[in-house]
Amino acid sequence: MKLAAEGFVEIGDSRLEYRMLGPPPGSAPTIVLIHEGLGSVGLWSDFPDQLAAATGLGVFVYSRAGYGRSSPSAMPRRTTFMHEEARDVLPRVLDAIGFRRGLLLGHSDGASIAAIYAGSVADDRVRGIVLLAPHFFAEASGIAEIARVRELYETGGFRAKLARWHTDPDNAFYSWSGPWLDPEFAKWDITAELAAIGVPTLIIQGEDDQYGTLRQIEIAKERCRSGVEAVILPGIRHIPHREAAAQTLAAIVDFTQRVQL
Repeated sequence: MKLAAEGFVEIGDSRLEYRMLGPPPGSAPTIVLIHEGLGSVGLWSDFPDQLAAATGLGVFVYSRAGYGRSSPSAMPRRTTFMHEEARDVLPRVLDAIGFRRGLLLGHSDGASIAAIYAGSVADDRVRGIVLLAPHFFAEASGIAEIARVRELYETGGFRAKLARWHTDPDNAFYSWSGPWLDPEFAKWDITAELAAIGVPTLIIQGEDDQYGTLRQIEIAKERCRSGVEAVILPGIRHIPHREAAAQTLAAIVDFTQRVQL
């Protein structure tokens, strides 16, 4: 498809919003951004613009079903939703936009989706992955934080804040919190996929991330056969590209310059 600067891409029964910055996928390497559990195109703010300007690469960002202005997600979501996004939806998105080569860059749940893709799908177009605050296994502390956020959503003003970014804030919120707070999710683990990743991997994580401990990085270093570069940011929590934008962008730019794109 010929990509406009923004619009919608049809993937099966879903209509997914997107933005495209810089050169199109058919003419240059492209960084595909995969958002967090409550993210969207809009919630990346100006980070995609900064990334495109700093790297000179194309940047494609989209909202998964249930988020932003995309079609709603079928509910209830299953605890396997990240595997389904990685193995069923993401390949179709890449094909639809004419992706030829580049990187996957994910944040939080989006980072997990990128890791599952790299460890599950044979795709030599993907030359590396950048993972911001990723999850590779469920931790009790992270699940407790999600339970706390659910209480804020249901009793405070958090729903109104989400409504600024999502057409259906309930669909967005429960698409994320529902699976994570399912008792079965305590067993969620993608370390087998880590062992199969064969491309360069950069992980950026805040030292004070409230959703995941630094054990996530340790596990990745132990399991990834391709090797892992890690940047740990002191005093930073779960959103490194917002809380430490300059350091995060510099690490990504350096990584892109060393990966064979």
